[in-house]
This record gives sequence, C-alpha cells and structure tokens, in this order.
Amino acid sequence: MKPFLRHRRSLLASTAAALLALCGPAIAQDKQRLKVGISVGNAEQIFAVVKKVAAQQGLQLEVVVFNDYQLPNAALAAGDLDANAFQHQPFLDNQNKARGFDIVPVGLTVTAPLGFYSRKIKSIDALPEGATVGVQNDPSNGNRALLLLQSAGLITLKPEAVKNNTATPLDVVGNPKKLKLIALDAAQLPRALDDLTIASINNDYAEKAGLSLARDAVIRESPKSPYANLIAVRRADQDKPWAKRLVAAYQSPEVRQFIDTQFNGALVPAF
Repeated sequence: MKPFLRHRRSLLASTAAALLALCGPAIAQDKQRLKVGISVGNAEQIFAVVKKVAAQQGLQLEVVVFNDYQLPNAALAAGDLDANAFQHQPFLDNQNKARGFDIVPVGLTVTAPLGFYSRKIKSIDALPEGATVGVQNDPSNGNRALLLLQSAGLITLKPEAVKNNTATPLDVVGNPKKLKLIALDAAQLPRALDDLTIASINNDYAEKAGLSLARDAVIRESPKSPYANLIAVRRADQDKPWAKRLVAAYQSPEVRQFIDTQFNGALVPAF
C-alpha cells in the first residue's frame, strides 16, 4: 500500500473515532426502544395510536399494562420501565413522599373526569339515608372522591383538608344523610358496586367494567378538573431526548383527534 493511501485511511479512521466519541453520549441517551407502563382500559386504546405515531419517528414502544395503581411507579423506580402514563400530579406527589421515589412529570396526557356510579339508583337525588358509599383508599383519589361528594352537597369537609387536598373520611364534619363511607382499593370498587349504593370509580376501571361516564355516572366531575394525567420518568431521565420524543408522540395531532372522537368527553386532552 502506498504511504499516502495509508495516511489517508488513518486520517479517516481517526476522524470517525473522534466523531463517535463526540456523538456517543447523545446516541446512548436517545434510546430507540422504550418500555412504558399504563393502566388498563382507555389508555390501552390511546397507546395503540401513540405507538403508531412513535414508530413513524423511529421510536419503538413496548406497552406494559397494569391493573393496580400501586405497581407502575414501583416498576419505574426499579428500572423495569422507562416511563409510565397513568397518574395525575397529586397521586405522584403522594407516591414520591410515601415510598421515597424520585419520579417527575415530563408531559400531560388526558384529564379523566371522576364519576360516582350505581346499580341501585338512576339519579343522585334518589340516594337514600344511610347509603353505603365507596371511595378510593389511596390519598389522592380518596380526597378527590370526597371533594366530589362535597360539591354535590352530600357531605361537608374540614376546610383545612380541602385546602391541602388531604381529605379522608375522618375529615367529614357534616353528613346529613348519614352516609356510610367505605374506603377500598380503586381496582376493587367496580367489583364491589353491587354491594354499595354508589361508588367512586376511576375512568379506566369504569370503562373496563362497561360503565360510561356520560351515560351511567350519577355524579361527575367537570371536564375542567385539575387532575390531568401525565407521562412520568425517573428524575435522571427527564431531559433525555427519548423522553421528549415520547411526549411529542403522545401530544401529536393524531392522538388528540383520536381522544376527541373516541371518548365523547369521558377523556379530554390536557395538552
């Protein structure tokens, strides 16, 4: 081989190595495959669209479906997921505080208005005295359910609990119908509905049980509820390029149109 050819090849190899050294950290940070945890129900339909949009941008999503709200953040914190999309900020705040997670939001998804459902009454006006009322036993959703009961004029809560979003059944100071508040795991409430007069059921579990917010709820939140769901990641990953790409895929025009047309107001885009 002639000396100048050897020199040229050596120069090209050195240049390539230098470029790889410069680009290596960025390439390592920008994953092409992500594992995302979601909850059962409507999120499964939405993420079928998100996956298609992401794939068009070269990002492959593996969706892991959970039927227990206590599991997706634990899986994310342990490194078994890259991101999750199932919760609102008050729920995340409670989990971070109670379980020592360091998980942060990177983008909003949908608002899912909460509803109370019944198999015994068709209108909340027919709620009898002494009725059994199921609410979620986790702090954020339980507080949310109690605030909804108060907005319907059924109970009165301590002002400080309302102000701090920390209401539990122990904070009820007015209960003219003598309602019996029963706190259960969110996933159990649809199954317990036959034994309760009314129950607060999160949108994803309601959908899985064949319940419609518009058709079946006897009390419902306003679509402008502050409880917007979000995409969350570990704090160390919040500025990674792949996290931004995931949020962009979810907040795409295609996903917005699907939510608007598919759910008839039961889910509302929060982005």
